[in-house]
Amino acid sequence: MTPPRVVVAGSANMDLVATAPELPRPGETVLGNDFAMVAGGKGANQAIAAARAGASCAFLGAIGSDSFGVTLKARLAASGVDSAHVRVVYGASGVALVVVNSHGENCIVVTPGANAAFTSLTEAELSAVRGADVLVSQLEVPVETVTEAALAARAAGVRVLLNAAPARALPTELLDAVDLLVVNEGEARAIAGDMSDILSVVPRAVVTLGDQGAWYGDRTGVSVRVPAFKVETVDSTAAGDAFTGALAVAWGEGRDMVEAVRWACAAGAVCARRLGASVSLPQRAEIDAMFASAS
Repeated sequence: MTPPRVVVAGSANMDLVATAPELPRPGETVLGNDFAMVAGGKGANQAIAAARAGASCAFLGAIGSDSFGVTLKARLAASGVDSAHVRVVYGASGVALVVVNSHGENCIVVTPGANAAFTSLTEAELSAVRGADVLVSQLEVPVETVTEAALAARAAGVRVLLNAAPARALPTELLDAVDLLVVNEGEARAIAGDMSDILSVVPRAVVTLGDQGAWYGDRTGVSVRVPAFKVETVDSTAAGDAFTGALAVAWGEGRDMVEAVRWACAAGAVCARRLGASVSLPQRAEIDAMFASAS
């Protein structure tokens, strides 16, 4: 099978990750256990996840001229992602401050840095979008850029997957170009007011439900709850990105959508068993093994 061509337009951040017994409350300092610097950002994570899951994947985004930017681009390339179109802008790269507790729960603060400069797509970037099977975007870069990429994809007959995170209201122009929306419950409410109304704004949607799995529905009347794979969670930081990247690959391969969501749930489960963002994203064989464990 020819690998599906996935283009991810989104963010790249350096994740500064600390582990601690509990997450600090406002005004509180807690003594941590470990610290790591890990390449991340929802866009870069999903690009790496798609490449590891079996796609031919290219990443469109912006990094800073700092040492974090050098590391981010090297990490993308080492993971098999085409980084030829990654912009380098003067100044700081995006940074995420992540704290993970002993239960695998986290809190995250993201400063966009160079991601805010990812605007007005070049002709080369638009050409990459038009040549894809699936375009994947998120909302850690300017929504105008996401909309421009989605409209270019729609005009070229490329399927558009939008992971609408972090939560925000979205312009109708963007929603009209989306073929598949991936959100959690809070993001669904931000877009449609209620999870039950999500199919009023997009033709098909996946709502991720954490350790309860995911829901898939479309306008043909399909409505299915897909159970989660039971694993011991170490860090849920990039589990959603593993899910989205794997879903894009399965969709690009032409799998039945319910099976594609189940396979994506397997990817998220494998990811949640390990600490860190991009370093925890699973290889295809690991996803297949987890998927088969529930068959």
